[in-house]
Amino acid sequence: MKGHLIIFLLCGSLWAVESAKMLFVVPMPSHSHFALVFRVAKELVDRGHEITFINSYPQKTPIKNYTDVSVEELVGYIGDLLLKNLLNRGNVGMYENLDFIYMMGYEIADRTFKNKNVQKLLNSGEKFDVVIMEHFLNEALIGLGHHFKAPVILMSTVATNCLANYIMANPAPSSYVPNLRSSLTRYMNFWQRLQSFGLNLIYDVSTQVMHLPRQRTVFKRYIDTDLELDDVLYNVSLILANSHVSVNDAVPLVPSIIEIGGYHINPPKKLPDDLQNFLDNAKDGVILFSMGSNLKSKDFSEHVRDTLLKAFSKIKQQVLWKFETDLPDTPPNVKIMKWLPQQDILAHPNVRIFISHGGLLSTMETVYHGVPIIGIPILTEQKTNIASAVNNGFAISVPLTEITEEKLSWAINEILNNPRYRKNIQQRSKVMKDRPMKPLDSAIYWIEHVIRHKGAPHLRSAGLDLKWYQREMVDVISFLVLVAVVVSLVFYITIKKIIKYICSKFKTKQISEAKKNK
Repeated sequence: MKGHLIIFLLCGSLWAVESAKMLFVVPMPSHSHFALVFRVAKELVDRGHEITFINSYPQKTPIKNYTDVSVEELVGYIGDLLLKNLLNRGNVGMYENLDFIYMMGYEIADRTFKNKNVQKLLNSGEKFDVVIMEHFLNEALIGLGHHFKAPVILMSTVATNCLANYIMANPAPSSYVPNLRSSLTRYMNFWQRLQSFGLNLIYDVSTQVMHLPRQRTVFKRYIDTDLELDDVLYNVSLILANSHVSVNDAVPLVPSIIEIGGYHINPPKKLPDDLQNFLDNAKDGVILFSMGSNLKSKDFSEHVRDTLLKAFSKIKQQVLWKFETDLPDTPPNVKIMKWLPQQDILAHPNVRIFISHGGLLSTMETVYHGVPIIGIPILTEQKTNIASAVNNGFAISVPLTEITEEKLSWAINEILNNPRYRKNIQQRSKVMKDRPMKPLDSAIYWIEHVIRHKGAPHLRSAGLDLKWYQREMVDVISFLVLVAVVVSLVFYITIKKIIKYICSKFKTKQISEAKKNK
């Protein structure tokens, strides 16, 4: 047995990547985005790799073999631009939303490239074995891979979607793969499929017409090359997608897209004594309420706050609410905290319901720990997550614009008294945990796989060598339609001539017979 173990370890070492140099890029100044990718970077450092990280949240305590390239001034930019208006984004039209996010992507990519620390890195002569970048409307930054002559791996903080599928030629039929920016589920009637098709068409066209031209401009401005952005864009080696079938729909995936959803979830840590006692002593259970790291409960209108507090005052469960400021006149069963160790709280057996905005990370955490959801979604991605959770039977949606004391009270009592919600989410929890490899280990394996195989071109889909109309068979369908039209036209003309000929003969015969009768 020992001999077998030694052979196994020796074989494993043959496939290991020793101390690779990696460049991580997460310019998006959102701490949740950074924390997701940092989780992988820290694991790679712990395994002996050397990491350089372009990000907005440099470490306060130095880490061995880890170097920050700070672009933290972007935090102020995004704060002024976006975070103050998050609660209102759901009320803006589609075109305005698209133009807004594409403009934001352009600005973040441009400001990242022009940052003095990034410019210093670009001119440093450094060499990297791989560039690992969060993909979020920042295609121009893929040019860093070309600059450093390294393969590029993209990390998506959400499931595969219309904003990324085109990079890998990943199929996403509108008939059962709903647009990420909609509230549709995989079960669609005719009109919903029509809506799904229209949404996908709008996003595909707007990506090509509104988004990519801006990114091409940034690419050419900062990357010294005769190549175009498209030449490097369609040579990305891999996408690590933050999705899993326990939370997201089962969809087609090309081999170069790997699902690692849930990799950010850690074993529960010991809670502070006051919080542990609060949870332990809640004999009727606890309702956890958090709107995530970007959305703030303090930004709710006074009417919404009063509605929530009135509903909470009428239940016997304890409510633990992440609220960023002091909140006076709270009922005795409501505990306000400015920050919460969300994962560790969800792991406590007394937590009965999670009232959430429906962000993907929060949804994955609550599925992992088997706690049903009451969703108060604000942004489109959150609406999609909650719609899917409702469809899968472990959530109730109470949109912010429709929230009333009666609706919230009904939702709380329905989940508390109907066991199907907990049963459904606990089954999903089992699916999430039943995997051949931990998702973080899977991420590390595939990153090292790309390095070992010099960009892993064997994973590349042949669909990337086709034009969009060839990939979607538009040219073939058009040809077949043309052939059908021509054949139909020839058939029509032929039949028409035959009928005309027959009628002519019949008429001639009638005339001839008429003459004979005379």
